[in-house]
Amino acid sequence: MKAVRFHEYGGIDVLRVEEVDRPVPGPGQVLVEVRAAGIQPGEAMIRSGGLHGRWPATFPSGQGSDLAGVIVEAGPHVRGFAVGDEVLGFTHERASHAEYVVLDDVRITPRPKGLSWDVAGSLHVAGTTAYATVFAVDPGPSDTIVVSGAAGGVGCLAVQLARRRGATVIGLASEPNHAWLKEHGVIPVEYGEGVAERIRQASGGHVDAFIDTFGTGYVELAVELGVRPERINTIRDWATAAKYGAQTVGESGAACAVVLGELARLAARGELEVPIARTYPLDRVQDAFRDLEQRHTHGKIVLHP
Repeated sequence: MKAVRFHEYGGIDVLRVEEVDRPVPGPGQVLVEVRAAGIQPGEAMIRSGGLHGRWPATFPSGQGSDLAGVIVEAGPHVRGFAVGDEVLGFTHERASHAEYVVLDDVRITPRPKGLSWDVAGSLHVAGTTAYATVFAVDPGPSDTIVVSGAAGGVGCLAVQLARRRGATVIGLASEPNHAWLKEHGVIPVEYGEGVAERIRQASGGHVDAFIDTFGTGYVELAVELGVRPERINTIRDWATAAKYGAQTVGESGAACAVVLGELARLAARGELEVPIARTYPLDRVQDAFRDLEQRHTHGKIVLHP
């Protein structure tokens, strides 16, 4: 089968699509033929070596967590699933950017009717991260919450989940994304110089919680706005979070098939929009990450093996 591999840390050019052995499912595992697999900013950071101290790579390394596809083999003792089932799920083995992936049966959930392959295959990391970070700061109907990177893969889901809790949501994003935010009941604010004052004007001078999906100065901004550290959560700026005592809850805080299934059902019913920015064939994985690393896409970028 074809799978993405890199044999050393580096830029986009170290990514290769190689022929590798097709995996065999063990007890409690299924083999999924992948129809769609999302890509993540964290994968680019792992590939570059920027997260070696936190998540070191072993070479040759695969990549990818999110996927959706069809079960083509099932090992003994698999519970609740059979060959031919359409599923979405996740792997912690850096393996989803491939034509076939082995998954534990506890890491998959049925693909709901009406959920597109692209949304199903890109929902886990962004969806569970958004779910966890909203849960961490616990916004309610009386709260005003700010989300940085509000039009990105995680941010666009976090703002919707916070709105479902009844909170007033301010989304930091570039002007071309403001219309989408308004359509989803979010108050858009342009990021950049003067953002603190623009947030104060939009919020009436009081902010209760802050979710940072972008990094680079937003934890300090939340502190400047008077948000208590326990109601600040960042998924990018761990060092600054440690300095101020802010939270760093991310994907691992909600990485389970139960949460993924709940998000999938919301998306299938049209109650959670998962924007798809662009799709690429697996052979163009370098182009997909070149697009991703511009950090200006609205929604998810998806690979088609």
